[in-house]
Amino acid sequence: MTRDELILRTRQLIAEGERLGAQPSLVSLQTWLQLSDDLLSAAWGSMDRYHLAWLMVGKPKGTVRGRPMTAAEEAGYVREVAAAKCEVLRASLDAAERQRMPFRGETGGVGAGQGMGAVPAARDRDSGQPSSRGQSPGPNRRIPTDPRLAARLDEVRRAAAEHAEHEPAPATPGQRRAPRPERLQR
Repeated sequence: MTRDELILRTRQLIAEGERLGAQPSLVSLQTWLQLSDDLLSAAWGSMDRYHLAWLMVGKPKGTVRGRPMTAAEEAGYVREVAAAKCEVLRASLDAAERQRMPFRGETGGVGAGQGMGAVPAARDRDSGQPSSRGQSPGPNRRIPTDPRLAARLDEVRRAAAEHAEHEPAPATPGQRRAPRPERLQR
């Protein structure tokens, strides 16, 4: 689905939801809810019951239980649910149209202003030229730093390398490696 298709279909569903508010029909509401759920799921992913309950979509305040709804109660229910779902659709439309957010079902590449962008190349300390090391991820990645900090880091790395071969002496039975407070001994 392209961004234009998502925007068009979302606007159509919002218009249909507003028509449901003017001419409520429970059967039409059920069909409209399924269509809007399908579109939102295709664009943004499915929502579990927790998210739907949090949004209070389909959970009007004055739900009738244990008896059939009157025509007025049914119309109020349809209007309330349609209004709540229209707000969700408007939020989706805003995310796709104004904020240009990438969506799950998007086809046709990444939109303008999306993505991580280019990673700036690190500079070699000696030559000032771009360094290929700055582009590779991993523990040896070079980050442009303050020259004093870089010198200190090199010094610490040298000192650590000198002691890398040292292994701690194994503790003999009954010998403690570190003092332990008496209250922690049991």
